[in-house]
Amino acid sequence: MSTSTSTTTTTTLTSLPTLPALPSPKPMLLTTAITTRHSTRRFLSTPPPLTTLHTALTLATHAPSNSNIQPWCLYLLSGPALARLKTALLSAASSTPTGPAIPPLPAAFQRFRSALGQQVYGVGLGISHSDTAGRRAAVLRNFDFFGAPVAAIVCMDKRLSSADAVSVGMYVQTLLLALTEQGVGTCVEVAVAGYPEVIRDVVKEIPESMDILCGVAIGYEDPTMKVNHIYTPRNLVAQID
Repeated sequence: MSTSTSTTTTTTLTSLPTLPALPSPKPMLLTTAITTRHSTRRFLSTPPPLTTLHTALTLATHAPSNSNIQPWCLYLLSGPALARLKTALLSAASSTPTGPAIPPLPAAFQRFRSALGQQVYGVGLGISHSDTAGRRAAVLRNFDFFGAPVAAIVCMDKRLSSADAVSVGMYVQTLLLALTEQGVGTCVEVAVAGYPEVIRDVVKEIPESMDILCGVAIGYEDPTMKVNHIYTPRNLVAQID
């Protein structure tokens, strides 16, 4: 299924299976959606119904953007297309002895990634800091989209500016919250953006004129996994005297 306008494109590369209609979830307070939404790092194999995804995608189009250009471009994958992408990304990420080409952070921000790793790998997955092989295997799960049955690749025209990337961010956040209301888990993945040519080789619809900003893993989370019950701490709002 494919829908497009002059500046906004949403493409489903593989039709999701038709599933029995599920009971509609009760409306969720925005506060609840914001505070309960978290990164899902283990998914069940059952994909969300196409109607659920369409509802969330439609809500996300209401996000604000500079001059209403709606600069987001989203490619959805599932089934064989997603399997091919996972295989290609895992192969590329596994082939480098020094580790996957995850986009780096400036030194001043590295502590945040280290603290997150301690929570996810240590607390959530029970992998000790000295277990190098275990941590490497856990990192590579990023490129399998943590087993998610649906994945999105988020893109933006290279001619646009960082201000327009803010608009894309607002679109993605709206999409995440809309999926949260529907009981669907998500994880935004910057790691896959380290392999843009691998993604283009599989998702041939993505032109060179588009920047690949991130991926999003989408599906129902596995409630039995401890890592799915981690809520990372947030900085307090600064108080002005």
